[in-house]
Amino acid sequence: MKKGNGLFVIILGTAVMFTSCASLNQTAKGSMIGGGSGAAVGAGIGALIGKDGKSAGIGAAIGTAVGAGIGAIIGKKMDKAAEQAAAIEGAKVESITDANDLQAVRVTFDSGILFATNLSVLNAASKNALAGFAKILKNNPTMDISIMGHTDNTGSLAVNQKLSKERAQSVADFLKIQGVSSSQFKEVVGKDYSEPVADNSTVGGRAANRRVEVYMYASKQMIEEAQKEAAK
Repeated sequence: MKKGNGLFVIILGTAVMFTSCASLNQTAKGSMIGGGSGAAVGAGIGALIGKDGKSAGIGAAIGTAVGAGIGAIIGKKMDKAAEQAAAIEGAKVESITDANDLQAVRVTFDSGILFATNLSVLNAASKNALAGFAKILKNNPTMDISIMGHTDNTGSLAVNQKLSKERAQSVADFLKIQGVSSSQFKEVVGKDYSEPVADNSTVGGRAANRRVEVYMYASKQMIEEAQKEAAK
């Protein structure tokens, strides 16, 4: 395996992308691109977005359609959380819609900022950034979280599967140590190199594929609370 540069990604539920120019090592820049609230981001988001423009598998099962009013209430909260995430050093925040057509955001960190080559132990600099991110999660206890580790296709499937899982788990464990509720974590998985976002035949493509993605999205409780608020 080459250096685990990749993306630490958060989904916060907003269909807007914002831009942050901070970086843990002053080279990796965070970015969020502005857009209309509720709009699907479209091309460039990556393999986790389904053909219908939604993030595959992300979203609480609620069994009913979510109205525009409810979406706007949730979107406002997600926009605020996304802006805060964009201020974290090295963070790139991208927004999509979840399975309920609600706003959802992911934040991307170069995995080389988080980990040394072939290791899954967080370095000191990454802990400072993740501690700041943990504060956002704690301030939004009704947001669900999914964490997915990814690698490039260098090395065996077994090695990449193990590394991708361990890195995702390291991020989850650290966030929990910082006080994020275990109940918010819905999935922590290793995706090895099965879901690339770029061409593994190029150096840049492999670097983009080495990532940890953390998704934040509306929980069933958040949706129910928004329904009550919209009914007032």
